[in-house]
Amino acid sequence: MHPLPRREPFAARGRRLESHWCLRANHWADRQGARAYFAAISRLGDGMFWYALMAAMVLFDGYEGLKASAHLAATGVVSLGLYKLLKGWTKRPRPCASDLRIRAWVAPLDEFSFPSGHTLHAVAFTLVALAHYPMLAWVLIPFTASVAVSRIVLGLHYPSDVLAATGIGTLLASLSLWLVPGVSLFA
Repeated sequence: MHPLPRREPFAARGRRLESHWCLRANHWADRQGARAYFAAISRLGDGMFWYALMAAMVLFDGYEGLKASAHLAATGVVSLGLYKLLKGWTKRPRPCASDLRIRAWVAPLDEFSFPSGHTLHAVAFTLVALAHYPMLAWVLIPFTASVAVSRIVLGLHYPSDVLAATGIGTLLASLSLWLVPGVSLFA
């Protein structure tokens, strides 16, 4: 009688599946158009897009825009602190460092993968900005989704890095909105 085959541990199976999805998404960047799009989106997500948005808020809406920009900036500072703390604590290697088949299509800003700082900031900024200016949803939601996907396609993050960052960004934005009276996503 043959012994039953051992089942792969759940965590190992999850890591293998996540690497598989990273590799599949990373191959999207084999096409020049896709690579250029995601590299540009990722670069804008470094901060340029958000700084331009904050400046536009002030320029077009005066004092109310200044209040919204200050709210975004405060949320950004807290997000940055938490993101750096989590990166230093988890020290999860990037997919491109863990699997030689996964190519980093752009240079990473730091060494570690978890969580995706680009995604965390994009989600937090989008939710706070939409609480102030809901009419920007048509621009901010697709941009934020593209930033999140770009991090996987470019070989810099695992899907779980992006999903966790989405949750953390949502929690930080919710806390930020709760702390600022008169501003709500659901007003």
